[in-house]
Amino acid sequence: MIGGGSGIGAAIARRQRDAGAEVVVWDIAGDRDVTCDITDAGQIDAATRATLDEVGVPRRVSVSAGIGHSGLLADVDGSDWDHVMGVNAKGVWLAMRALAAPMVDAGGGSIVAISSVSARLVDRSMGLYCASKAALDMVVRVAAAEWAPTVRVNAIAPGVTDTPMLGRAPRQGDWLTGVARRTALGRLGTPDDIAEAVVALHDLAWVTGQIVECDGGLALRSPITPI
Repeated sequence: MIGGGSGIGAAIARRQRDAGAEVVVWDIAGDRDVTCDITDAGQIDAATRATLDEVGVPRRVSVSAGIGHSGLLADVDGSDWDHVMGVNAKGVWLAMRALAAPMVDAGGGSIVAISSVSARLVDRSMGLYCASKAALDMVVRVAAAEWAPTVRVNAIAPGVTDTPMLGRAPRQGDWLTGVARRTALGRLGTPDDIAEAVVALHDLAWVTGQIVECDGGLALRSPITPI
């Protein structure tokens, strides 16, 4: 479980442990078994070795590591691009690649990454985040083609989910209550909602290279619909 120290990742790890699975959590903070910054290839190599030594080759790898970002494209610094892409796209790719190699050698398994509906929906002031998740979606699809038929690779794309990534945004404020109102199922997502989808996707043996949206119907709302 890569990025399992809090939020969605912690919910995935908890659900898998409750089902009897042995889970190794990588993160830089929170409740973790291995400290690993996925922007650092050396730390990924060390975390991979520690995981293989502790539990052997994993059959299921979930990658929820990621960061948020806001800022207008005309205003943000170039270093912000490098940081956001470095975590959400490059870092996830490096982590997936490190574990995919032993998985292929051992006969296969399933990798599920956490993307976002923002990979295909325009969010003003979130251009770098949107671009990073769009890049991750293509990494997932290409990885699914390259690592087939032994390793399946998919992603879950949440909508707005009540995790620490929302920061101090008031849950009853205008923005988040508006998001809940525009969501077909009438509320924000929870980490458990996304964890349920991740575990289910791991179980779908005839599915690979897919980005499965888990957003309560948020993306059904057209930007030109007046209501």
